[in-house]
Amino acid sequence: MAEPKKLFIKTYGCQMNVYDSERMAEALGASGYATTDRADDADMILLNTCHIREKAAEKVYSELGRFKGLKAEKPDLKIGVAGCVAQAEGEEIMRRQPLVDLVVGPQSYHRLPAMEAKARAGEKALDTDFPEEDKFEILKDRPKARRGPTAFLTVQEGCDKFCAFCVVPYTRGAEVSRPVDRILREARDLVARGVREITLLGQNVNAYHGEGPDGRDWSLARLIRTLAEIDGLERIRFTTSHPNDMEDDLIAAHGDCDKLMPYLHLPVQSGSDRVLKAMNRKHTAESYIRLIERIRAARPDLLLSGDFIVGFPGETEADFRDTLALVETVGYGQAFSFKYSARPGTPAAEQEEVPEDRKSERLQRLQALLNEQARAAQESMVGRTLDVLFEKPGRLEGQLVGKSGYLHAVHAQAAPEMIGRIAPVRILRAEPHSLAGELAL
Repeated sequence: MAEPKKLFIKTYGCQMNVYDSERMAEALGASGYATTDRADDADMILLNTCHIREKAAEKVYSELGRFKGLKAEKPDLKIGVAGCVAQAEGEEIMRRQPLVDLVVGPQSYHRLPAMEAKARAGEKALDTDFPEEDKFEILKDRPKARRGPTAFLTVQEGCDKFCAFCVVPYTRGAEVSRPVDRILREARDLVARGVREITLLGQNVNAYHGEGPDGRDWSLARLIRTLAEIDGLERIRFTTSHPNDMEDDLIAAHGDCDKLMPYLHLPVQSGSDRVLKAMNRKHTAESYIRLIERIRAARPDLLLSGDFIVGFPGETEADFRDTLALVETVGYGQAFSFKYSARPGTPAAEQEEVPEDRKSERLQRLQALLNEQARAAQESMVGRTLDVLFEKPGRLEGQLVGKSGYLHAVHAQAAPEMIGRIAPVRILRAEPHSLAGELAL
């Protein structure tokens, strides 16, 4: 048998990109590729890009520039760009970096084997279409390896919300939900390969409305309840959600579905109604707070995570103080916060920006508050016994690391055979980025 070619994939950004990279590796596995963690050992390098962060495209071009020497040493090396920057930039990537052999958007990666063959024949390959065929269905029969205890599963893609700062509707397209039977089939396959926890993914996952076996659209809550019936699947999570799609049945599921973990990522972006309106978020600070109250009434121990944008065009000091007030009111166990940066083609990009030094100063103040709340959430776990799904060896000999139901990293002394199992762990202390505990078997 011929020795497999080697594929190096570097993944940027969200969990959906992680999922997509796994599918790309499976697709190219059919063309004789095995993955490697070293770019200099690869026959193909694939950058799976994200367009959310600041200067995303420029960072991709910078990364590509680092491969010039490697390409000169290995003329047969093929280099590709995938994901949302690929979708946004298209042919411009090949024009600016001639060393790139193929460019593929996030809706077309099931076509990678044919594109790779074209590149091997010496032709440039570009595909940033939004094809009608189901990429997930086309890839379902690809070779699949044994999996770790946790996995992502995309159930919904795209977004119809058109927030003023966001490129997702332009790079991922309109909202599309996968049919229930295909999701269940993939979930059962993951469990058969060793997965015990599945995180359902979507740009706007709680807007899920996939066709069920009964021919009717199913909500995310109904999908979760059906997934919970799969033997061997012990935990279910979902991300990322929009407040306007948090329906009653999904709120109820947090209270009565044991396999749905007590963790929710629900971005609010700002605490100022004026800014929220400018962002086209279509909710208010008050409606968000009332929604959180309803969810916590269903699941009192819920740990909440959120997203915040600081320095959106037109944000005043009073607007920013409204955000701090909302954070104080809600209380977050985790959160992600960023300075606003313009995305070409979005409505907000045409507005005058808040000065950079002001954005930085506000971000520091917000992060100080969020970090204080996160530390308090960690400290509140000390003395409790939490169920932990062990995922991998820790840094120290004899140590394993896993996740609690609240998504906190937990490490404890445990035998290697505990990987993939859920066990009670007594939490002894809170560390900066994890919890330390001991088995309570």
